[in-house]
Amino acid sequence: MKTKMIWANFAVEDLDRTTKFYNALGFKSNGRADELTSFFFGDNNFVIHFFLKDILEKNTDLKFLNNPNSNEIIFTLSAETKEEVDDWADSVKNAGGKIESEPKKFGDKYYGFTFSDPDGHKFNVFMM
Repeated sequence: MKTKMIWANFAVEDLDRTTKFYNALGFKSNGRADELTSFFFGDNNFVIHFFLKDILEKNTDLKFLNNPNSNEIIFTLSAETKEEVDDWADSVKNAGGKIESEPKKFGDKYYGFTFSDPDGHKFNVFMM
């Protein structure tokens, strides 16, 4: 079997809040409907749909937990410089996200931080 595309679906509580957050970070909208808001991530336009939680649960017959202390997946956003990482951290704070780990150096050549969006979905911004 050959997969033509892949995208991610996240459950959220408030589409307006989610749309405002990702717009504030400068992501390009992939559209908005009554049940979801969607954005492109990265140069290859990876799509993440943010569905209202009850709609996603109904459509998938799954239960989506909102546990801010755990995570099943983390998406990494690449940065070119340390300054760009720091700018991302400031933008996330200003947009209403939560910094999980402040920007820091780790390993020989790495610098980055981890954040959560308003629904607790985790991302890190990473420079190497």
